[in-house]
Order: sequence, then C-alpha cells, then structure tokens
Amino acid sequence: MTIFLTIVVVALMIATLVALVRGIIAFLKATEDDLKNPSGPSASGVRQNKMMMARVGFQAAAIVVVMLLLLLSRG
Repeated sequence: MTIFLTIVVVALMIATLVALVRGIIAFLKATEDDLKNPSGPSASGVRQNKMMMARVGFQAAAIVVVMLLLLLSRG
C-alpha cells in the first residue's frame, strides 16, 4: 500500500510541476495589450488562472496523500 501511495505522490508532484510550467508559459505569452485591456480577462489570463487552480489542487492532493502515508507508517 505504501508503494502505491508513494507512486501517487510522485505523480501528483509531477502534475504540480507541469501545471506550474504551463502557467508560467501562459504568463510569458501575455502581451502588453492583454495587460492593459480593461474589458475583462484575456484568454491568457484565463489560462493562467486555470493553471494556478490546477496547481493548487494537485498540491492539496499530494499533501493529503503524504499525510495518509505518515499515518500508515506509524502503525
């Protein structure tokens, strides 16, 4: 069981890293016009927000799995 959970933690860490990199790439693609446009969020801004929320979700899931691993290792 601990081997499976360890693999899940590693997969979640990789997913977190991928979401972080994709968010940074979306941030770098934002143009000055996108940043100055007051008419609402641009496509780049929406993508950045989506990647940030995915990253936070993956991090939360990884923390939960690590806590489960710690509980299992105590017993």
